[in-house]
Parts: sequence; structure tokens; C-alpha cells
Amino acid sequence: EKILRTTPSLPIFLPLYSHESTRGNEMKLPHRRKLVSAFSFISTSSTSHSFRHHNFVHPIASPRRTSTTKNKTSILVKMSESNQNYNNNTNNGQETIEAQRAKGGFRYVEDVAPGLKLDMELKTIHHTSISDIQEVQVIDSYFGKTLVTDGKTQSAEHDEFVYHESLVHPALFWSALLSGTASSSPSSSPSSSLRHPPGTAPKSVFIGGGGELATAREVLRHSTISRLVMVDIDPQVIDVCKRFLPEWGGQAVLDHPKFQLVVGDAHKYLMETKETFDVIIMDISDPIEAGPGIALYTQEFYRRAKELLSKPNGVFVTQAGSADFVPHPHAFPEVGRENGDGDASRETTCFAPIMNTLATVFDHAVPYSCPVASFGEDWGFVMA
Repeated sequence: EKILRTTPSLPIFLPLYSHESTRGNEMKLPHRRKLVSAFSFISTSSTSHSFRHHNFVHPIASPRRTSTTKNKTSILVKMSESNQNYNNNTNNGQETIEAQRAKGGFRYVEDVAPGLKLDMELKTIHHTSISDIQEVQVIDSYFGKTLVTDGKTQSAEHDEFVYHESLVHPALFWSALLSGTASSSPSSSPSSSLRHPPGTAPKSVFIGGGGELATAREVLRHSTISRLVMVDIDPQVIDVCKRFLPEWGGQAVLDHPKFQLVVGDAHKYLMETKETFDVIIMDISDPIEAGPGIALYTQEFYRRAKELLSKPNGVFVTQAGSADFVPHPHAFPEVGRENGDGDASRETTCFAPIMNTLATVFDHAVPYSCPVASFGEDWGFVMA
């Protein structure tokens, strides 16, 4: 079924929550810094736009374009341009800053939008391989260790917790509130806010995608969880993250008694399962038309997810791509016509279509966003 083609109006910025990272009683989760998150709640409008197509530069180091996680485009530039002028960049026998930079020789460049790029030093390539699904790399850049699939940044050491906490905790707390069991004591400290009264909701959670294991890590911080099922299509991503990015969750998540890993198709799993869940979390690729992830953004799929949610506290949440922190020149068809780029129907955002498609199935669809520095923009999510 078609995804609705509308776009949100101006954002209203509201603080949502602030809490300190904690460890569950049953598992020593990887330590990471405090987080204070501010989410942008977006109101809807009926302005019509065509659905998203990507019009990004193809990565030099990544010939394959299939992706199973958050969709961005990058280039590994083999030699710094300033390296060509190395011999000319001297001053009284001392090398200039440009010459010093040229010594590194390798750059990591990522497209944020047409004409807008993130350009940083590429310090180390820890791992590179090609699975049956995609190319998988772990590099070290300005943002620390970074997972890259098919040339696109998926998460970075500097701020992966921002993305994963924002995806997980609002949905789980909302489920607790709907069941009437969330702690509302004004004296509760931020670190205790992840511990609900024993035996209360949410208890069962499903994750679609999430091969980094960080989404599961955040779910398992909630003391009420009794069962967590994660279905990801690429076992190589899971293995690489376990080996090179243990801070994301790693073996501690895989060994957790409440965690079940299923290697397979998340869409097929949810269509066939008879199990219900308190929370369904979709940490998957953007909906590129003709791409493998498009089936996970349709009305048909959302109706099935709604059927699998517990009553009355079931909550669905999905990542929703770029939240347009920076206006994209190709996000609006009229710009394409003015520029004469040959395809005026293209736009580069899926945030609003996902929100409005969910709104046709659920009683409420709540969009929010958070800034992710390593993505170079705000990132969107939608709860329903």
C-alpha cells in the first residue's frame, strides 16, 4: 500500500526527559555518559509532497547500495587534497597546519544533503568485510569508533547512546504510563526512573533490526522486561559489532537470559507470529522505494503491528529518518524544477510520510526528534 505523502509543519521544541545511565540488576551493561535529551514534537499539515527517493553521491569505497539500517551516504576519500601541495606548505622550515593534516592522507566524507557534507580525518579502519547483505566496516574518525554499512554511518561512539536512548525509552515509559504502573513519585531520582514496580508493564518487547545490539541494551535496562525478541537479517553485522563495538552491548546482551536473537526477516516474523508484545521497536533502514525496507512502512504492516500489541499499553515506535534540521535543496519538488535536475518529483525526507501513514492506523502518532552530531542532522522517530 502507498505511504501517505504529506509533510509536517514547523517544529515545536519541548524537553521530554532527563536521566542518568543505569545498570540493570541482572546484567552489567556497558557504561556510558549521562544523557539529557530534548525532543522536537512536530505538528502535522496537509501539504502534499511526493515520496522519498535518494539522490546522493555513490560512495567510492562501497559499490553495493543495499542497507539494513539508518540510511546515509558516505565516501572514504583516499588522499587529502592538501597532500598534493605538501612540499609547498612550509614556513621557515616548519610545516604548516595544512601540511600536518596532509600527513594523515585519508578522509571520511559523508553526504548530509545535496551540497552539504561532513568531512573528517579517517584515523583507522578496524574492520571491513562484505556479507550476503551489505558491506560492513568499523572505522575510527572524529566521532570515535563508527559502524558503517554500505558506506553509510549507522552509529558512532560519540553519540550512539543519543539515538538508541531516544528510540527506546520514550516508548517503554509510554507503555508503562498506559498501563498505569509508571512511577510518578516526585522524589524519584533520574537513575531510578528505569525501574518500574515489580511485575508491571512493559514486559515483552520486539526489536526489528538493531544489529548493533545497542537498542537491546537500552531495553534491558528496564527492570520489568521479561522477554526481548530481536530479529535482524544480517548475522555478520551482529558478529562485527560484538567483536569491535562491545560498548554497544556486545556479548552481555547476547548472553542475557531474557534476550532471544532470531536471524531472519523482521517483516516475515511479525506477519507469521502469534505472540503479542507490549512494545514493538523498528530500528531498520529508511523506506527506499524498491528497497528491502519499504514493506516495513506500509499501512498493511502497521495494521499487523497494531494487532500484535498488548492492550491497553501497547506502543509502536520506529526510526523515521532525517528530521530536516538543515533544509535539503531536493526535499521539495519545486526546487527540482527550478534547478532543472531532471527529476522534480524527488525529495530526501521520509519523516512526514511515516508519521502520517502511522496516523491512519493508530489513534495517536507522535513524532519527535533529537540531534545526532555524527549524522550531521536531527534524526526523527514516531511513536504510535
